[in-house]
Amino acid sequence: MRSTVLALAILAGLVAGPAAASPGAPGHTHSHDGYAFGEPGDPKKPARVVEVVAREVDGRMAFEPSRIEVKQGERIRFRIRNAGQLAHEFMLGTPADNAKHAALMQRFPEMEHDDPNGTSLQPGATAELVWTFSKAGTFEFACLKPGHYEAGMNGPLVVVPASSKKK
Repeated sequence: MRSTVLALAILAGLVAGPAAASPGAPGHTHSHDGYAFGEPGDPKKPARVVEVVAREVDGRMAFEPSRIEVKQGERIRFRIRNAGQLAHEFMLGTPADNAKHAALMQRFPEMEHDDPNGTSLQPGATAELVWTFSKAGTFEFACLKPGHYEAGMNGPLVVVPASSKKK
């Protein structure tokens, strides 16, 4: 099924051919030739832990916290827990990249992720993702399952320049 989804996505021009499939990444159907906001971190090295919870609350879908701030150069270990009743995902990206990815998810809603910058979680599941934020700016974390982003499951990820001092 996943190879069918990949082939359809390639034919639709939504991903970049064979480079889009990454061995060992189930459901992976898009290319990562570089990220605008950093790179995967070494899970064996120390990192600041940021706990993130995905859930449905009063008809809305949400992440807690709703905003994340990190310093440029900082390595973060995201511990993501799905406390909801629905499957969710946690994807790091630029708003433009997430919008493109969300369009792909609309066409192929069964797609699951186990990518360096994101993961899919069934209800009750937990996952970890380690990331080093090498570039300053405002990026985004989001659930791109159809309808979830629109229901509020997204938030800003602010990478403060290393030279900035918090007041």
